[in-house]
Amino acid sequence: MDDSRAPIGWGRAILASLAILAVGAGLLVFVPNWALTQLTGLSRDGRVAVATVGFFVLLVACVWMLRRLQARGVI
Repeated sequence: MDDSRAPIGWGRAILASLAILAVGAGLLVFVPNWALTQLTGLSRDGRVAVATVGFFVLLVACVWMLRRLQARGVI
């Protein structure tokens, strides 16, 4: 493990947290909601399935992205 990096400051930590929360809310709340409202050709169960699978795929993508940012020392 490389401990030679300087820790990030409070300002950068707060800005990174706000950006992560904004992107997370956008991806994990608004995208599945959009899928539920726009996929009118599917039945209710089909829309729920697409939104649920989409939510979990986006959640895994967010976790992977955060881990990559952490490994590169951005956050």
